[in-house]
Amino acid sequence: MISIARCGSWLGKALPLLLALAFAGQMRAQQPNAGNAFATPQSQAGETTQKLQQHVEQLESEVEELREQVNQMKAAMAAKSAAASGDLAEHSTVDAQAPAIDPAAFTLTAEDRSVLDFLKGTTINAMVDGYYEYNFNDPVGRVNLLRAYDVLSNAFSLSQADLILERAPDVAGGRRYGARIDLQFGQATATSQGNPLNEPRPDIYRNIFQAYGTYVVPVGNGLTVDFGKWASSLGIEGTYTQYQINYSRSYWFNFLPFYHMGARLNYPVNKKLALNYWVVNGTNQTEPTNGFKDELFGVVFTPNKNVSWTVNYYLGQEHPDAIAVSTCGPVPVQPGLCFQQISPAPDGKTNIFDSYVTWQTTPKLYLALEGDYEIERLWASTAPGQSSAPSDVWGGAAYARYQLTPRTYVAGRTEYLNDHGGLFTGITSYIEALKEVTATYDFTLANGFDMRWEYRRDWSNRPIFLTSSQGVYSTDQNTVAMGMIWWFGRKPGPW
Repeated sequence: MISIARCGSWLGKALPLLLALAFAGQMRAQQPNAGNAFATPQSQAGETTQKLQQHVEQLESEVEELREQVNQMKAAMAAKSAAASGDLAEHSTVDAQAPAIDPAAFTLTAEDRSVLDFLKGTTINAMVDGYYEYNFNDPVGRVNLLRAYDVLSNAFSLSQADLILERAPDVAGGRRYGARIDLQFGQATATSQGNPLNEPRPDIYRNIFQAYGTYVVPVGNGLTVDFGKWASSLGIEGTYTQYQINYSRSYWFNFLPFYHMGARLNYPVNKKLALNYWVVNGTNQTEPTNGFKDELFGVVFTPNKNVSWTVNYYLGQEHPDAIAVSTCGPVPVQPGLCFQQISPAPDGKTNIFDSYVTWQTTPKLYLALEGDYEIERLWASTAPGQSSAPSDVWGGAAYARYQLTPRTYVAGRTEYLNDHGGLFTGITSYIEALKEVTATYDFTLANGFDMRWEYRRDWSNRPIFLTSSQGVYSTDQNTVAMGMIWWFGRKPGPW
């Protein structure tokens, strides 16, 4: 397309040529006709000059009109261009006077990169777990018997508040070491941490639920070694409520060990088989009560991504070889470290057989089954007066969860625990047979916020559950609860 300016310039240059061509054409058109015998030279020249003058005047008039139209089009285009420029200036968000941005100002220094790399490999996670529960027995003191975490009824309760800091190993990234600290507060801490009957100085470690360092030894597929205090993996249920299908915990979670202090090893033989070995102070003992070191031998078999089967054998000795006393000599020591020897000290062993399997049968249906057996003796020797009959606890639990919608599910649990010798209930005069069923409805209001409604019924072959009358017991206990769990953090998957 030819611009208006170029069109006007072309007309100015072509005008003389047009006039010359027009003059030549007229001259040719007015040449004498050979057949006209009456025409004379003088008359022909005058007539030609007159006609040429008329054509020139007509052409000049037309060219002048064309120039005027071109000038008008130029003015219109200039006006539109000015208006468009003004509109852009009015709506522009860029300050023409703003200084130029220096790209170097956004360049990361080595120190900045170091901080970002550290934060990338470190996770900070937190959880708050609270509930309200009602016990239809209206027990004295509002106490729910044989419960691990939901220990109170008719009260707004803080089950636990947790803070977890972890820097896990990253072998692919060139870092084989890591560490983790879990701080826990609330009713759950009092249940699971620091029983004074089981530890010499429980207050020192009570709020440190886990604290351990990790190193992945470059052997085969990688041997993971942890040293410190960690949550026990005996039993299928865990500490953090958001990853349990029910709100309340089972008898077996309450009975089996909560934590251990020592060293543990994990070696993945292949994608389907992993081996575990522990050597620890004891069950629920950060500081031991004797010199025996407990051991665990475990196998985790994962035939496919939907099935996992864990088998554990635990060997321990849980009887103290000394008792705490107020003073132990002229040299000062830390409080709680004065002991008097027990002689002879009981040497009976504790044996725990624990197995559980999980199966994600369909994307919506999850099933799990657990079986446990523990046998314990006070004395292992056969000397007169030192042998003892064993105490044992056995039973199991079954679980099911069905995902109704992406935000809701229903779950159920049923279990049986047979206590012979009072290892769980403390009742030694008869065999205690405990059963319970639990129904749970979970609704995820938002990512990191769950509400759970739960009905649970406990019953026994003997009247052991508290009632509203002091000293009067019932064979059953029925509760309803509403739990609320808030959590957030960067750690992917279960904590």
